[in-house]
Amino acid sequence: MKCVVKIDEYSLVYLEGKVLLNGDFMDQICARAGKNVYELIQDGGFSFDKITTYVGAASGPRWLVASGFDLSLLESEVMGNRLPVVLVGSSAGAMRFAAWTQPEPEKSYNKLIDAYISMSFTRQDSPGNILHAIRGVIDTYIDDDAVPFALVNKKYRLAIITARAKNLASFDTKWLQMPVIGTMFLSNIVHRRLIHMFFQRVVFHNSPIPPPFCLDRDFRGQAVALNKVNFKHAILASSAIPLAVTGVRDIYGAPNGTYRDGGLIDYHLNQKYAGGNGSITLMFNHQERVIPAWLDRKLKFRQPPERYLEDLLLVYPSDDFMRKLPYCRVPDREDFKRYVNNPSGRIRNWRRTVDVSKNLGETFLELVAGRKLRDVVKRI
Repeated sequence: MKCVVKIDEYSLVYLEGKVLLNGDFMDQICARAGKNVYELIQDGGFSFDKITTYVGAASGPRWLVASGFDLSLLESEVMGNRLPVVLVGSSAGAMRFAAWTQPEPEKSYNKLIDAYISMSFTRQDSPGNILHAIRGVIDTYIDDDAVPFALVNKKYRLAIITARAKNLASFDTKWLQMPVIGTMFLSNIVHRRLIHMFFQRVVFHNSPIPPPFCLDRDFRGQAVALNKVNFKHAILASSAIPLAVTGVRDIYGAPNGTYRDGGLIDYHLNQKYAGGNGSITLMFNHQERVIPAWLDRKLKFRQPPERYLEDLLLVYPSDDFMRKLPYCRVPDREDFKRYVNNPSGRIRNWRRTVDVSKNLGETFLELVAGRKLRDVVKRI
């Protein structure tokens, strides 16, 4: 893909009072659908009311490219009008969706963007320092007084995925973690289910009963109710990346232990979320490939089972869109190292990514409203 670092500004038009990209704005996103959803779309039966789950990947700073998509869905209020939508997220996905449950979700989400981008680290920062910085971000966009509102939100049900460490995986000492991760990687090559030897999936939720996917035959884990005490701790734990961030211990209401990044088990999508009967799982990802678990990133042959994908509608940026980003790529966690001596450069690029991504959600809404989704979507 040819990369042009200089980025031209979008031309804009107004459509029904909303700003949209002019000309080839439809070329900015791609869509793929599993068997059931693809047939539904081709038959003209797609409706936002059929979206029962919205999944947020454990993508690190890559989530910034999803910000415009999220904010458009929030502002348009197209989801959760008939039945509550389960917002399932690990790590960055959990941080995104916690904002959705706040009394002023758009305001909270924008606070998250600003606080997240503003984080800066040095080479001397310890895992404990980084955990403290993430806690500061959470405190910035979620007020303690707003947590009770989030717990009873009728429109959006939050499901935060964490990984409770077992045995040696629970230690924060780096020289112990490294061989454990190496053993995990080799075990994962043998069979994906061997990850459960090292971590237990624990889902924190604000539903009256556990979300439907927690009752699926493939769900291996435990569901724990969110409350005023553990709400922020669950979000923090789901962001505790091994080696880089200290784990969160003994979360109130959950089994004792050290909790880490939920992406270890559920990186992009690694469960069956939709419950049939025409229900849809929506996912906006930064890329076309859907990776089940964190350790599967370099295993090109590893993908979610077909059963997990049949009710999925995947939306992701096109190559044309990617060319408009700084250096033609989405931000990633390595940027903290690349720009360790130039944090203002990283912040500038990340803010630019958010600005360029603003219209992705409007593009998707227009595809649906204009009945053009069937012309764009392809089978997974």
